[in-house]
Amino acid sequence: MGHSAVAATAALATLGLTKPADIEIPQITFTAMEVDFSEWKGDLLAVAVSEKDMKKDSDSKFQNVFLKRLDDKIGGLLAEAVTEEDFTGKAGQSTFLRLPGLGFKRLGLVGLGSSSSTVAAYRGIGEAVAGVAKAAQANSVAVCLASSDGIPEELKINAASAIASGTILGVYEDNRFRSDSKKPMLKTVDIIGFGSGTVVDQKLKYATDVCSGVIFGKELVNAPANVLTPGALAEEASKIATLYSDVLAATILDAEQCKELKMGSYLGVAAASSNPPHFIHLCYKPPNGDVKRKLAIVGKGLTFDSGGYNIKTGPGCSIETMKVDMGGAAAAFGAAKALAQIKPPGVEVHFISAACENMISGTGMRPGDIVTASNGKTIEVNNTDAEGRLTLADALVYACNQGIDKVVDLATLTGACIVALGPSIAGFYSPSDDLAKEIVIASEVTGEKFWRMPLEESYWESMKSGVADMVNTGGRQGGSITAALFLKQFVNEKVQWLHIDMAGPVWNDKKRAATGFGVSTLVEWVMKNSS
Repeated sequence: MGHSAVAATAALATLGLTKPADIEIPQITFTAMEVDFSEWKGDLLAVAVSEKDMKKDSDSKFQNVFLKRLDDKIGGLLAEAVTEEDFTGKAGQSTFLRLPGLGFKRLGLVGLGSSSSTVAAYRGIGEAVAGVAKAAQANSVAVCLASSDGIPEELKINAASAIASGTILGVYEDNRFRSDSKKPMLKTVDIIGFGSGTVVDQKLKYATDVCSGVIFGKELVNAPANVLTPGALAEEASKIATLYSDVLAATILDAEQCKELKMGSYLGVAAASSNPPHFIHLCYKPPNGDVKRKLAIVGKGLTFDSGGYNIKTGPGCSIETMKVDMGGAAAAFGAAKALAQIKPPGVEVHFISAACENMISGTGMRPGDIVTASNGKTIEVNNTDAEGRLTLADALVYACNQGIDKVVDLATLTGACIVALGPSIAGFYSPSDDLAKEIVIASEVTGEKFWRMPLEESYWESMKSGVADMVNTGGRQGGSITAALFLKQFVNEKVQWLHIDMAGPVWNDKKRAATGFGVSTLVEWVMKNSS
């Protein structure tokens, strides 16, 4: 890599003297077991209930056998509490009681809604349990089902792992930039009635590994642009490669090396910033070295996007949240971290990001300038704020040169996609129905929301330039579609390609925090290609 110690310290920004504190990622031990609730001892017993489980008979006792037994044990308090609080088992509802004299200090009901068959419902259970565990400072928690009839065995394992993920992500708080913070207390979670044995244990370990990748992705997106510069992003990626050097290797290219590779499109975007660009390439190789498939994941890595000379102005331009413009890269490197722990066989995976800042200065790219990408195509830059695609162009060419079979790119690419699909659904484009199906199947397992959009070739008309091969933006109409058509110009026809526009779901406005979107679906996609 040729990183000197001096270069390494320079990569970490000093602007504003802000340094992230080291915070502990929640280390929670999950155990799947089959025991009777009455024998369990600990701080908090949470029971997942559907709306059907909450039905009562004529003398207002629970019809559900499990709840009836539980209620008899505590003298009918549960039936009273649910009536008073109008708890009906709807998804997102929960109610908790403090109880003396039992093996557990607190008892709670958490609603699954009408359908107990969605991964999202079980993740919600985990989140609710995490919330209460935090408030009650609980160390030990158990989660069980009021009724397990009608839940297929296959779903039980996925439900158990969704509860685990929901719990970890619910307990985790990004307090790196707060002057003081509480440590999470939760240490053990017993998952009762979802089966036991090696298969479930492996699935719980898998959930924990994926969560560590999701958390890493969240931290990258949450970090402000004065801390997470392109150099710092490269350093974070290199750290994972060092940590998992048995399966990961890092290559970081500086501006000079990118120039040798003729990456004029990427370097044009980076030219205005005093923070130099870093082209980041992590490569995962399976432990036994036997490779049947080669994949690439390319993430947009704009650590800050001012818009350049087409500066983002006016209300709703969101310039103040543009630290999130490297959400695609965060998803790629989050997936890399998870996969390095899971170690799937048979696949080689390249994680690539052309990281830089889009700033304004005398050395910067002007509207109307023509840049030449590494595949020789020329681009008239009619808008410097359509910069993500200019960096992705050279990153996609580079990815295809790694001899890959399939490439997925992720980018917080267009506001147009948020207009089309709202804040929580990512749009995706692909000329390959097979690859589109793979991403849909992966997302059904993870519960992340994706919607396939049309690659309408006739819209390419608006991308024609009077002087160059193309312009970089075709105006407002169908802006997410024309962006995808632009990227297609830089993908080798022999390579299956899929583009994800995740401008909406990268950030949760309510929580004012990153979501870690994309990590779990990418990991799932790689796992499917591994098997």
